[in-house]
Amino acid sequence: MAEPRRPAEGCSCRNTDCVERPLRRLFEGLGSGVAACPWPFVLVPLLLSGGLGAGFLFLSQRQANDIEGQFTPTRGPAKAERDFVRRHFPTDDSQRFSAPRLPTEGAYAALVAVAAEGSSVLARPARLDVLQLDAAVRARGYEQVCARSGQACASANPLLPLLNDAAAAALENLTFPLSDGTFLGAALGGVQTDAGGRVLSARALKLLYYLREDGPAAAEESQRWLEKFLRDIPSELVELRLASVQVTYFTSLSRQREFEGNTKSVIPLFSVTYFLTITFSIVSCLRLSCIRNNVWLACCGVVSAGLAVLSSFGLMLFCGVPFVVTVANAPFLILGVGVDDMFIMIASWEQSLRKKEKSNIKTLLAETYAEAALSVTITTLTDVLAFFIGTWTAFPSVRSFCLYTGTAFVFCYIYTMTFFGAIIVLNHKREQGNRHWLTCMPVEAEKDGAETSCLYNACCIGSCSRKPIRPAGEHPMSIFFKKYYGPFFTTKGIKLLVVLLYGAYLGGSIYGCTQIREGIDLRNLASDDSYVIPYYDDNDKYFSAYGPRVMVVITESVDYWNETVRLGIERCVQHLEDLSYVDKNLSESWLRVYTGLAAGGLVNINNKTLFMNSLPILFRVVPSFEWDVNRTQDKIEASRFFIQTVNVTSAVDEKNLLNQLRETATQCSIPFMVYHPAFIYYDQYLVIVQNTIQNVVVAAGAMLVVSLFLIPNPLCCLWVTFAIASVIVGVAGFMAFWKVSLDSISMINLVICIGFSVDFSAHISYAFVTSGELSSNKRAVDALSLLGYPVLQGAVSTVLGVVVLAAAKTYIFRTFFKIMFLVILFGALHGLVFIPVFLTFFGNFGRSPHRTKPNAGSAHDTKPKTLEFRFRNDKDCP
Repeated sequence: MAEPRRPAEGCSCRNTDCVERPLRRLFEGLGSGVAACPWPFVLVPLLLSGGLGAGFLFLSQRQANDIEGQFTPTRGPAKAERDFVRRHFPTDDSQRFSAPRLPTEGAYAALVAVAAEGSSVLARPARLDVLQLDAAVRARGYEQVCARSGQACASANPLLPLLNDAAAAALENLTFPLSDGTFLGAALGGVQTDAGGRVLSARALKLLYYLREDGPAAAEESQRWLEKFLRDIPSELVELRLASVQVTYFTSLSRQREFEGNTKSVIPLFSVTYFLTITFSIVSCLRLSCIRNNVWLACCGVVSAGLAVLSSFGLMLFCGVPFVVTVANAPFLILGVGVDDMFIMIASWEQSLRKKEKSNIKTLLAETYAEAALSVTITTLTDVLAFFIGTWTAFPSVRSFCLYTGTAFVFCYIYTMTFFGAIIVLNHKREQGNRHWLTCMPVEAEKDGAETSCLYNACCIGSCSRKPIRPAGEHPMSIFFKKYYGPFFTTKGIKLLVVLLYGAYLGGSIYGCTQIREGIDLRNLASDDSYVIPYYDDNDKYFSAYGPRVMVVITESVDYWNETVRLGIERCVQHLEDLSYVDKNLSESWLRVYTGLAAGGLVNINNKTLFMNSLPILFRVVPSFEWDVNRTQDKIEASRFFIQTVNVTSAVDEKNLLNQLRETATQCSIPFMVYHPAFIYYDQYLVIVQNTIQNVVVAAGAMLVVSLFLIPNPLCCLWVTFAIASVIVGVAGFMAFWKVSLDSISMINLVICIGFSVDFSAHISYAFVTSGELSSNKRAVDALSLLGYPVLQGAVSTVLGVVVLAAAKTYIFRTFFKIMFLVILFGALHGLVFIPVFLTFFGNFGRSPHRTKPNAGSAHDTKPKTLEFRFRNDKDCP
């Protein structure tokens, strides 16, 4: 018989169980304690969960679904740039409103009118419909809350005065994108022009109604107006019966309101998930015996996971951790993992019963804990480490998710070791008392010899047959892996095919990694059926040719009256205009106009006094330029110009635009800064890859260290590291094929990927290196027969926990399902196919010196008995 390593033996380079052995003894003691007095271990978790669950009273206060605050980098450069603009260029929405000069998006309602049936929005029927639409908006009290320039409300569209029949003749001479000095790129879309730039037709027209925000009272009044607008506009559009245009709408509140509603949309899925998980657990643990039926164990395992969610979320809410919508994904994941741990405990308990049926319950549970608890500890520790390392990120939404989920995994582990262990004890005592699984009433065998049906015997006697109940034998799925699956995958032809398959997998994954899109599309924060989606579609289709109008800010006081300085400024602006994303014909510069006035002899700007004293002349010529110069009596603190970007149609364009603008500004000899409110969101491109790689590398290193300490075989640890890298590359690559971008949401899942990679790979590779078989093929078959079904069962239970998210109407939840599905699929593929086959190529290398095959004449079993449930050997409940 293969001799297990004696406890007295020390650690070596091939057996590193210095930590494993004392942990096993510790768990044996815990198991004995739970078996001796189970009720406290049942009641204390229930009471603790009830107490911590009171933290949900703070849920409304802890909700933090601000999109900018949660899904943009905490210290993004654009936030500091916005603060600078606010300090040096204050706005006045009541007197001198200018949309391009706002440091934020502003408060607004937007409508896009698209001409029906391919006609032009400048045709008379469409023009009249647009005027009718404008009148309906103004009739809602817009004049009382509108942002003003001078004494009038800021125009919703510069073409509005030309749409009535009296002025329509001027539309014949309309040019695009500039018409009489007015930029129309953001006002008119789908434009067709002749060779001279004269507008022939246009498909869409945008109306932007800006509201005042200067002061808390004005901001609150504007918000009420927008909320009422959102409530009433759908019915009002129906009443208007606009036949010539189709209208989509959006407000500055829409994105945030729709995002906050995402959590409510997923709540009904919780009940479906728990139903599926409980059903799967019951079916897995069902027996045709009214005594040894493990239905209650299955149900209590699910309850244990639910208690973990209640306790962890309540504790985090008590501690003031923000509750973000992404956290709503966590219960689905925790449920799947909690059920997986439950299967381990039940399977190890059943194995202990088969080996020591006559032993007392303390001995049985001590052995169960010694075998199962170490496996649960390793997988929990790796998962928790992955999540807590995930908190080292610049995205608050990721930090919140990782804190909530990591804490829930800790509670799930604690309750599995206490609450569920105590339930096992109580269930065993019921079985020992020959009591019915449902009624707990004593079950007696038939005293007469009358024949009864199998169903009657199973429900009322305790067994399908009238024979005494015996311990169950090997599970049919384990036999399948041992006799069919394992031998099939260890044949030479199949192994070659697996190597080719892995090559294709790796090649496809690496190619996919080069195609990953970065950053979150803001439309994905709304549900699929939201009114904002058609607006985004129309906006992208008709108004994407012209991108943000970017501020170019000189951040320090410079000698503008010095011609050399002015030439330096001009060179810097020209370098920005030379970028492929900038249209140099649409720039706006107060200094260029001022210099032009000087060249025409209207002003003298050759010294400081003349330069400063002549500025009022410039402001009389172009009044809006006064808002672009922050001056004191003797110097200009800061000033700004504007450049117009073009063809920013994708996330790649947004990233490239931001990088090119900032790089060009940095290289300038004048202290330049570029800013637009959209850059707050573009900043994610600067850190998303760096943060993801940082978290993945650190977490993978932590997993390797944990594996070296807790898995007593270095070769096994190397295979764990290989699996982590391979699965992460696969998930990241196939994300791109499934149209999932690398953003703060998918980054969460890549962190999760690390923990689950360990779960699937460690057990198979450790079973291989500790097998008592002589040939590598037989060792692979041995490992699969022991752990193939548990790995498969763990994968199924986790997928069941998240599968309902595939039906969610929101990108956040669907993305969570997609990546979790890839993680589980590729993790199981490595554990059941790639790693067993690759291990056969290494023969006896790394094999434990204490695992040797006995002589052929040995009358003992050739398989180490202690191995069978060492790591996640949850052979399903018979």
